[in-house]
Amino acid sequence: MTGPKQPVAARPGGGGPRRPRVRAVRRGVPVPLLVPGLLALAFLLVPLLALLVRAPWRSLPSQLTSTEVWQALQLSLISATAATAVALVLGVPLAWLLARAEFPGRGLVRALVTLPLVLPPVVGGVALLLALGRNGVVGQWLDAWFGITLPFTTAGVVIAEAFVAMPFLVISVEGTLRAADPRYEEAATTLGASRFTAFRRVTLPLIAPGIAAGAVLAWARALGEFGATITFAGNFPGRTQTMPLAVYLALQNDPEAAIALSLILLAVSIAVLAGLRDRWMTGA
Repeated sequence: MTGPKQPVAARPGGGGPRRPRVRAVRRGVPVPLLVPGLLALAFLLVPLLALLVRAPWRSLPSQLTSTEVWQALQLSLISATAATAVALVLGVPLAWLLARAEFPGRGLVRALVTLPLVLPPVVGGVALLLALGRNGVVGQWLDAWFGITLPFTTAGVVIAEAFVAMPFLVISVEGTLRAADPRYEEAATTLGASRFTAFRRVTLPLIAPGIAAGAVLAWARALGEFGATITFAGNFPGRTQTMPLAVYLALQNDPEAAIALSLILLAVSIAVLAGLRDRWMTGA
């Protein structure tokens, strides 16, 4: 036998019973979590602060206007933008296939697409050489049929950066496509639109924020690429020497120039995080 039920207070003006209000209890941070957390924060921030402290602020304008720095900056911006364009043209359709199409081995394809995220960039550069080099699996035919040689050229820089940056775009766009309601696309096809027209007129506007976020991530990753670029495209000033390669070279001969270039890359990274704060960060 259960005891009599307690009466439940009704909401003022009707509308059913009122749920009891639960007060949020503020608790202190445990010391075993606070200390390692602060150490981790210091571990991540102190090197960046050291870069700002040791920066040659007085000679920074002259460093940034030097010919070598300007060439590396210009090439980095152009190649990163071109690599992002390649990632958009090829990566968005691939993301749609992974999110919408049903085919055998889709999970394996998704794993292979994300492989460059965990693959060492130098290994990616070696793989590009074996595939697109003058004696590579595909490169030998490009050289024999069209006279196209990609390694150690500016086009090789774009290819190397697109190889490592495209997975960021594909993952972002695929996640956005999976979150988007496919019924809008299906409704467009039932009204007579083809699948491509529905994708172009309906799906693309829906996933535009995800495409923009993926493009920004891909551009930032391409801008900071080092290993695959130096392996596949080399380090030739004015032709294949991007900012990360210039930082590596200047660190041995002109540390102040290396710091100036590093500050540019740091500023770009902060700008990328600021642009994506609404998508990847939540305020507390």
